[in-house]
Amino acid sequence: MTEHVSRRLPRHIGIIMDGNGRWAQRQGLDRIEGHRVGAESVRDITRAARELGVEALTLYAFSSQNWQRPVEEVMGLMQLLQDYLVGERAEILDNGIRLRAIGDSEKLPGTVRATLDELVGASAANRGMTLTLALSYGGRESIARAVRAVARDAAAGTLRPDDVDVDRFGGYLQTAGLPPLDLLIRTSGEQRISNFLLWEIAYAELIFVDALWPEFRRAHLHACLEQYGARERRFGLTSDQVASDVESS
Repeated sequence: MTEHVSRRLPRHIGIIMDGNGRWAQRQGLDRIEGHRVGAESVRDITRAARELGVEALTLYAFSSQNWQRPVEEVMGLMQLLQDYLVGERAEILDNGIRLRAIGDSEKLPGTVRATLDELVGASAANRGMTLTLALSYGGRESIARAVRAVARDAAAGTLRPDDVDVDRFGGYLQTAGLPPLDLLIRTSGEQRISNFLLWEIAYAELIFVDALWPEFRRAHLHACLEQYGARERRFGLTSDQVASDVESS
């Protein structure tokens, strides 16, 4: 990592962890083995992000649409999630990581949900990096959930419709309280968002890498951060305005 990239470190990184099944098939293995090796990438990237000083890391672990996959694969994924939560508990707590979950976690198997809820509660007071797992998550579903909450408050008379602006609405999303998303990475060479953090990516930098998720380790993350650090983030301003802001800060 260069000094330049260190100064331009994103506060919040989101990752679409794609390519587990394709990696396994290329190795002549069952798809679940790709997810198993992918869990090792989760561990390595989480540790690397924490060591670099990233404030928040959000991982797309299981989408709302993934429930439609073959039953055997879904059950295998749920067991891997349970194993991850149990196996990483000590590291999460010992390193001050705060674990959060977004999505429709009520759909998770009872044992997995109980383990998740316990670790979320046990790590709630931690002030290190926030690790968010998107589980049974969909970006459109998340926005619809927030709209329902806004409508309920408006119907109850505790919220005036005219008071609903971008900031107020953002407070109804499950990602409320996290830093704005600065960088979104997708592995496997696919160049689409796949219903992930649709509201939150408004001004995020997008980087698509060819490596499949089981191959993606900290060296790949560092390369993405090099790209991020070299980009000019204007947020609707001109380059001259951005330069002026930097000089005056």
